Amino acid sequence: MQPLQSDSPLIVYLDIKSPYAYLAKDPTWQLEADFGIEVDFRPLTLNIPSFLGSARVDKAGKVVENNRTPRQWQGVRYAYMDAKRYARLKDILIYGPQKIWDSSLAGIGMLWTRQDRGLLRGYMDRVFERFWKRELDIEDRHVVANIVAEAGGDRAGFLDYLDGRGREEHDALQDALHPSGLFGVPSYVIEDEIFFGREHLPAVRWILGGRRGPAPDIAYDRFTL
Repeated sequence: MQPLQSDSPLIVYLDIKSPYAYLAKDPTWQLEADFGIEVDFRPLTLNIPSFLGSARVDKAGKVVENNRTPRQWQGVRYAYMDAKRYARLKDILIYGPQKIWDSSLAGIGMLWTRQDRGLLRGYMDRVFERFWKRELDIEDRHVVANIVAEAGGDRAGFLDYLDGRGREEHDALQDALHPSGLFGVPSYVIEDEIFFGREHLPAVRWILGGRRGPAPDIAYDRFTL
């Protein structure tokens, strides 16, 4: 799997633990329906502590472990405020995670369910929604396997893949992403260009539609961490 190459006209990189990936999920599936394509969904497992530090809170939201600078906290708090603001417009519920999760198992689940479109969508819908309601332990292999089964997949088959080439394929893909210019989610790869952020969905739609009419404006001033 080459990071920027696919038989699909559109590659999309997501991470279960990103609220912006969650908000981009359904509009991206809508692109698939509107243009009659198969979007190539792939995992990009973020290493959040490497750029935003780490922290852990209890069920009441009190910080019980902290390895962040004040500037990092400012960026994190704004990001969740922004994500929740847009989530409310879509009646999507987002609870801030209590810790920095290792979402690689969920990413491997995405790789395995790609074999079937209905299975992939059922898996993604369940995993995103339940994780952001704090109802899903994505670091538990059996929990992830149960979601695969609930979506219509073979639980034992997924576990065999996980214990076999699944981890290897996931890690090899992650190692290749940064050198290819992919660093965050959601990221869209179309016509050899990388678009980072859900704010680029109008541009992706415009390109898929043959670039008819004026290009959509992108008025977005990203804050600096």
